[in-house]
Amino acid sequence: MPFDPFGDFATRGYLRNFAGEKDPEVIKHLEHHSFAANVLTALERLKAQSSLRYEHVLETHRVLFGSMYPWAGQDRAALAPELAIGKGGAFDLFAHPGDVRRAIEYGLEMGRDARAMREKPGEVLGTLAYAHPLLENNGRTIITVHTDMARRAGFHVAWHEIGKKPFLDALTAELRQPGSALDGLIAPYVRSGPPDLSATAVQLAANPGINPVSARGASGPRPGFS
Repeated sequence: MPFDPFGDFATRGYLRNFAGEKDPEVIKHLEHHSFAANVLTALERLKAQSSLRYEHVLETHRVLFGSMYPWAGQDRAALAPELAIGKGGAFDLFAHPGDVRRAIEYGLEMGRDARAMREKPGEVLGTLAYAHPLLENNGRTIITVHTDMARRAGFHVAWHEIGKKPFLDALTAELRQPGSALDGLIAPYVRSGPPDLSATAVQLAANPGINPVSARGASGPRPGFS
């Protein structure tokens, strides 16, 4: 059965997408196209903020996917306040809708400390991932925000060099035990200095860890981070 929190998949397609599309493979390509087309704008808008807040995470989602979903930029607490989110039967990996904002704000607060961000970028990412604030496209939204947080701390991550399966394996372990896996995975791919935003946008669009249409895929059900 498709994920159908609104109860109108048959008449309005997957998550009420503007195209009314139901085919999951088509949805994946449409989402990736929307992300690739808008990620540079999202990065530029994040850079323009003096300090990142919860509302900027939601706005990033709206910028990235507003051309595809009418509800883009709204969180789970607004859209499905009683709906537990999980993948592969793992409903304990993500925050309850009522805790989403607190979890995101905690992750943002961690990342405001430049030293903590440099030393524990994976733990910061895992905290934001645990929040799972959106019905769909959490991963691309969170990594876009995380990329700006890293820029503010004076470094960037070569996400496009990390394979999809290692990333998802580490993410699953991190969600089950915070601080256990993502820092070690990310460490070899940390690069000094702020990135060029245009190049970063291209690299994020090519990132196999958050690109569902990537050929470097992972098998089996995983926590959603697309």
